[in-house]
Amino acid sequence: MNGRKVVKWGGIGIAGLFLIYLGSIIWFETQLGVNQPQGSTSLVLATFSSDNERHERVLRLEQIDGNNYIAVNHWPRRWYGYALDNPNVEVKMPGTDTFRPYVAVPLAGAELERISEEYSFGFEFRFRTGFPPRRFLRLEPRS
Repeated sequence: MNGRKVVKWGGIGIAGLFLIYLGSIIWFETQLGVNQPQGSTSLVLATFSSDNERHERVLRLEQIDGNNYIAVNHWPRRWYGYALDNPNVEVKMPGTDTFRPYVAVPLAGAELERISEEYSFGFEFRFRTGFPPRRFLRLEPRS
């Protein structure tokens, strides 16, 4: 086999592996609504679109230093855009049956760096989800 064929077949092999990897990410992300774990750290976040349409999403709650945080850990993240556009959200905390009003505050600066370190996932999770950029919101009770 000459050098051109090796390069050609090597490129085809790498492209094939990439497509398999991309397919596994898409499959994993589409299972979020189907196999979303709900447990002692799961909350339900209700966000509102510009036409006031309600959207609910199950997310993982992380409590650090007395504050409530949620992370954008996956590529499907329209709920995050809604929370940025209208930070007045409703949250059903773990172990409760009632939605309460909160304000979703995006993190920045030192708080973002600290929470990014404390609220981290290992390589396997990041690989499985396609290395999405991570964003965080702090949930502040609204009166």
